[in-house]
Amino acid sequence: MEAQSSSQPPAHPRISTIQSPGPNGTVLARPLIWIGMLVLGYIGVYLCRKNLAVAVPMLQEQFGVSRSEVGKIASYSTVAYAAGKFIFGPVVDQMGGRKGFHASLFAVALFGAAGAFAPGIAIFGLFYSFNRLMGAAAWPAMVKQVPDWFHDKSMALAMGVLSLSFVFGGVCATLFAGQVAEWSGNNWRAVMGVPSVVLIGILFVSWFVLPKPQAAVDAPDGDAPTSGFQLSQFRDLFRIRQLWIVCGLSFTLTLLRETFNVWTVDFFRTEGGAAVSNRIAAFLSTPFDAFGAVGIIALGWVFGRISKRARGQLLCLILLLLAGLIYALPSLFRFGLWPVTAAIGFVGFLAYGPYSLLAGVLSVEIRGKAYVGTVSGIVDGVGYLAAILAGQQFGRIVDLGGYRLGFQALSILALISACLCLRLYPKAARN
Repeated sequence: MEAQSSSQPPAHPRISTIQSPGPNGTVLARPLIWIGMLVLGYIGVYLCRKNLAVAVPMLQEQFGVSRSEVGKIASYSTVAYAAGKFIFGPVVDQMGGRKGFHASLFAVALFGAAGAFAPGIAIFGLFYSFNRLMGAAAWPAMVKQVPDWFHDKSMALAMGVLSLSFVFGGVCATLFAGQVAEWSGNNWRAVMGVPSVVLIGILFVSWFVLPKPQAAVDAPDGDAPTSGFQLSQFRDLFRIRQLWIVCGLSFTLTLLRETFNVWTVDFFRTEGGAAVSNRIAAFLSTPFDAFGAVGIIALGWVFGRISKRARGQLLCLILLLLAGLIYALPSLFRFGLWPVTAAIGFVGFLAYGPYSLLAGVLSVEIRGKAYVGTVSGIVDGVGYLAAILAGQQFGRIVDLGGYRLGFQALSILALISACLCLRLYPKAARN
């Protein structure tokens, strides 16, 4: 269990937007354009994923099905997405990040468009599940490419910028799908199909913008790097203690994040009293994601500039603060709605930063670039298995003891995460 990353294959020379000047002494802008293209591509995947939320009432009306039947589509597709994380990580490590990213975008657009022409709800659910399955390859393919473009000092910040894609992807997808619904007269086929057309356009641009592997590495001999991935060494990953700790953090922090995503509106609606409508509750919940984005960038910038000992201590401190804040949340209503809203924003700030590191820079650290697709897939997959509990199980806790008991349970998750962070790096690495 103590095999460490010292056995990693040697790293290839990398471009840094901060440290590597261009021919005329200016900072290279190309890696910034490349990472922006990845963010745009992943938002495109979300366009073909989160549009289901807007289409749900139209599907009920079109096919005469209940909320429960439509809900099964979301449940089955989430299982497919989690399975895809485990399946496509090794595939991406073998075929390369650029090819894997473009293959994922094309498959998502294909199955998204196919779903728009589905003759019935069962076939629609099948196509949507394949959409989610193939979309699972996009994130490992993205993090596979980034280590070629940035030095270690700026890696965490670069991965943080990449993480903004899933923070804002859902917002962009919901707004776009709502606009398509208005343009089309609430036609569910348009809501599910038009985002695929947009994604094909993004894929076309990405094909010409993203560099091929040999162009991404500033190597004097001009040779393309080899991946170094060997499927026969796959089981050796599970001897690395850091992988188990990061997976544990992925389980606890994903469960915490998804619980707030699902239940924050209901929390405001339930605890805020009759004066809080659904519209107001939805508005008051938005700081969670907004300040979460700030937390991602802030922690990414700091993380690359401190020692490994300080990294573990910083993460532990952040999660201890998070545990205390979550525990106190229900009691803040006595001071009014705005203190609770501010606290929700601060929870997002504290929670999103550590979460964004897991399938990003920490996955690179565990076994290097050669295995980052596999590792990030495992880490993300474990997290999505935990996300299943965020709905029904947390709801049962709230039914049993109200939101006070529910947030006490979440504060315990944050405390467990804080303890795990103290063991994130082996003692030799911390020193």
